[in-house]
Amino acid sequence: MTLPIERNSATSRRATLAKARLSRRPSRLGKAAGTAPEPDYPLSDDAGFPSLLNHAVDLAMAAPDVPSAVDALLTLGGHVPAHIQLRALRMVDECALKVLCGRSWREEGQTGEPRQGGTNARPAFIGEFGLTTGGRMVVRVPSRGPLSSEDDLVGGVLRVPWSHQDLRCYQRQLSRLAARFTAAVADCRQWLAGAGPQGRHDILENLKEAAFRTAPFVLYQEDKRYTNFRERNTLTGKTLWPGHPDCALSSLSGVPLELWSDSDVVLVVCLTLLVRSAGFARIEEVNGTQLTIDHVAYLLEQARLKYNKVPGGGQVAPARSVSVTALADLAGALSAKRREISPSVQLYREIHGPLMHKIECVAAPAGPAARQRETRVCALVSEQLPVAGATLDELGLAVNESPEWLAKPHGEFGTGLESLIYETVRASTSAFDCDFAMSRGLRSLTALVAGLRAQEWTELIKWDLPHFYCCVVPVPQACRHFGDSLAQLADTAWAISSRMQYNSWHFLAGNLPKIPQVAARDYFVPPTIPDVAYYSDQHHHGHVAAKVRFSIRCPQTVEIAGRAFRGFVDLRLLRCAGQPFGEQDLLAAHRTSAFIAKATSVAAKLAADGEQVEITSFDSEWHWAKIAS
Repeated sequence: MTLPIERNSATSRRATLAKARLSRRPSRLGKAAGTAPEPDYPLSDDAGFPSLLNHAVDLAMAAPDVPSAVDALLTLGGHVPAHIQLRALRMVDECALKVLCGRSWREEGQTGEPRQGGTNARPAFIGEFGLTTGGRMVVRVPSRGPLSSEDDLVGGVLRVPWSHQDLRCYQRQLSRLAARFTAAVADCRQWLAGAGPQGRHDILENLKEAAFRTAPFVLYQEDKRYTNFRERNTLTGKTLWPGHPDCALSSLSGVPLELWSDSDVVLVVCLTLLVRSAGFARIEEVNGTQLTIDHVAYLLEQARLKYNKVPGGGQVAPARSVSVTALADLAGALSAKRREISPSVQLYREIHGPLMHKIECVAAPAGPAARQRETRVCALVSEQLPVAGATLDELGLAVNESPEWLAKPHGEFGTGLESLIYETVRASTSAFDCDFAMSRGLRSLTALVAGLRAQEWTELIKWDLPHFYCCVVPVPQACRHFGDSLAQLADTAWAISSRMQYNSWHFLAGNLPKIPQVAARDYFVPPTIPDVAYYSDQHHHGHVAAKVRFSIRCPQTVEIAGRAFRGFVDLRLLRCAGQPFGEQDLLAAHRTSAFIAKATSVAAKLAADGEQVEITSFDSEWHWAKIAS
């Protein structure tokens, strides 16, 4: 690990290394790291996602009827929208569920054919409903064995009788879907053939980069799983390096198209359509679902309808068909429309944590609820800082008109910028009624300006976590979620801070020129739009431990030495329990985050003019002193 910039030249390297070997956990300050006999705050083996799945299965088993049981499985006990799971079904499962329960995501049929009732005839077949350990609902259909012999299940199965009419309806549904899928595969092959060898090579290279630079995702092709997330990775990501032979995309390079499997053909075409419509991040909008042409067509059509509701500009026409060529044209039109509307409306994503599924949304205008949040932030900030304003725009103008104090000591902080960050974050905990609020960034704007001017790209990407900060402010009452222990609350805040430092590190390189050294370093494409998350306390071990249930993230761009750094700062709000955040909360939070970004841009100009602008607070000692002392 690269050590942080030493600001005291008298500090010896030996002393620096000795300090580095000490634990940075607030409750263990001064103790050697790694010497605890056991974890301070152990989690149960089923904490997070396994517990949620068990809860969903228990609800299904106790349901009074089959439709209620199916709803419990599809929604994971009310924690995700049913349409996500409906689009995760295998082809046979989709047909069975439509026949047996009338449930379908397809617009052309939300109800199935009528089932026979009022008969005591012996069932023609006994099927099963179950839930896999990956969170997918599965169905035992004719010609398949018991679910437990084919899938890793949570708990038991719900047995469901099929009538002779059900079997006939199922057979008709399956024949139609199978023919539709076969035609789609042939169309995908024809489209890829038309791209030629070089075109296919370029497509694969772009998709490998997309998989490498995108947050975790899990996609399905029937039973085949494509993922860059944990366990048996099949795509480039944290486990498989770019070009790894186990990566499904890398393994296709140089292979004749005729030898590509149907699944891989559809994977490549679908991912290409998604990326063309909105960049790499669009891939996460099919997280947890079957990756098929029909599903991509559905997603693109939903985006078209949302974009066309924005006043002004031309309307995007629907795709002429579900052919790849028609969908490619629609994807290009959506990309252009997205750029057109972005300046006038707020795009954001809903994140459904249990399935890591994201949905792009177009926000309504800010209303009274958002203005009330903003007014509260402004009042609290104005009480503590040498700026005044009734709105965040007015506060930003006040900072810009008289910025010198940002580089000078203010109150208990070494710089006014530090004070502004802390007071804005602290005000947010009150204004948004949250358990934690936080903001992250880079410690030394002065060093960054110098590095940019000297074009020291390889040195900048060597900066490690201590070069970044995250100011985490919990409300005192949040300790009720952590055993009523202020020490555990401080430790949790520092754990969050450390993770957010990693996020800043992870995004920095994405803003630098793509010289070979930068391209070789691990980074994600920096985020540009906010998001609101529901039930995020599932997969990520840190989220489970910190009880990150409902959250808002608002990344912002900061201009430094003439270069725009996307996702350079953000504001995050967190609730451990209670009600989720809403769209109006997000709008006000994004404006609050923009105020911090504005102040950081102004401070960067001061640094460019020769001022020393460095943030020395918000380390583990600071979090202990603020929270537990």
